[in-house]
Amino acid sequence: MKTLVICSGGLDSITLAYKVAKERELVGLLSFDYGQRHKKETDYAARAGEALGVPHDLIDMRHIGAFLSGSALTDDVDVPDGHYAEDNMKVTVVPNRNAIMLAVAFGVAAAKNADAVATAVHGGDHFIYPDCRPGFIDAFQAMQNQALDGYADVTLYTPFVNISKADIVTEGVKAGAPFADTWSCYKGGEKHCGRCGTCVERREAFHLAGVDDPTDYADPDYWKSVVESH
Repeated sequence: MKTLVICSGGLDSITLAYKVAKERELVGLLSFDYGQRHKKETDYAARAGEALGVPHDLIDMRHIGAFLSGSALTDDVDVPDGHYAEDNMKVTVVPNRNAIMLAVAFGVAAAKNADAVATAVHGGDHFIYPDCRPGFIDAFQAMQNQALDGYADVTLYTPFVNISKADIVTEGVKAGAPFADTWSCYKGGEKHCGRCGTCVERREAFHLAGVDDPTDYADPDYWKSVVESH
């Protein structure tokens, strides 16, 4: 299966890229700049493309992203600290982000004669992000079957949609993913902050998977107090 991977540069999507490279035919990585404050993540996606020997394309969605306002990822709104499952993390929602990216990716895949688009949505995203849930994935596939009817047959590949972040770490070990060369932190500083939802979730995932976390965090122990109080 010729597969195009949507790759942000985060742990999940780079693990997916390495998994696809091992199990399928990886035809390229696709990243999006939607004005996110942690745009540096796309540099990690570019490095993954180079390491895997496939093209990495960065699509400029900044003008679109400017209209998807109100999110801590794109506006002058503080990224909250704490566990990903807390209600305050809803401020990190960018409206319809995955639907827009996937629609573009399916068009690119059809143009490249690819068989599938892969995205790394996972079970831990379901609580906060509606466009990461299995119902959305199924509905999007049905919509694309109509949108490309008679032109292309592209499948949405989401192997992580019903598993946890810790399971993804385990998958990454099997696929040989370079965990140290991935970026998760939503604050986009010099190093991972260790306090935002993605950092806490990342740190906890390595702990639960029993895998050494190579990440350099500004606050490496904050996650423990958050998890204990959650």
